Amino acid sequence: MSGTNSSNPAVDEAEPLHLTVHSMPRADLAGSEAAQRTARGRAKMLLVLLVCAAPVLASYFAFYVLRPEGRTNYAALIDPPRALPPDLPLTDLDGRAVSAVSLKGQWLLIVVGHGACGSDCEQRLFMQRQLREMTGGDRDRVGKLWLVIDDEPIAPALRAALAAAPATRVLRVPAPALQRWLAPAAGESLESHLYLVDPMGQWMMRAPPHADPVKLRRDIDRLLRASASWHRPGQ
Repeated sequence: MSGTNSSNPAVDEAEPLHLTVHSMPRADLAGSEAAQRTARGRAKMLLVLLVCAAPVLASYFAFYVLRPEGRTNYAALIDPPRALPPDLPLTDLDGRAVSAVSLKGQWLLIVVGHGACGSDCEQRLFMQRQLREMTGGDRDRVGKLWLVIDDEPIAPALRAALAAAPATRVLRVPAPALQRWLAPAAGESLESHLYLVDPMGQWMMRAPPHADPVKLRRDIDRLLRASASWHRPGQ
């Protein structure tokens, strides 16, 4: 019995397979496109930030470069401000020690003078009272302080008038100790000026001798408006 050939000629003679090869993306082109997208995104973001910041930049330019002449102060600003010495040796008129820290918490209009208090001293005390009243609704934020730099007695009439005036405090302090905090302008004496101190005890401003109360009030008003959140009634 002869054998049969079971092989399939169609399978044996199958045509070869044809494969299609696709090219791979080039890494350098993909990276370049990504970099361009990133650059465009950053440029857009910077443009948006520049548009938003333009008003702020313009205000800084106007303040620091253009700076109109009308913004000058009448009184001298103390730069940097001088902090109240915590050990300043203060006493009341009865000789009792008073803590320097007790001066903090309100704006202070300070007059410096001798116990005898001549006509110039009385004029400064009057201006001090006048300035406080001129602040209107802010008067309770301002305290009046007369620092007496010697041991001379105060005239009974003046002492009674000061006791009757609201928000007035009279303390004694040696002049050398006070000069660690307050200082006169060149060629002037310590008692020639009216001094302005902020609620943190920082000496901020010194009025010129024989100051114009109207001009000085404008400086004080600006400072009070800028510090509206510091409110505490004067002593």
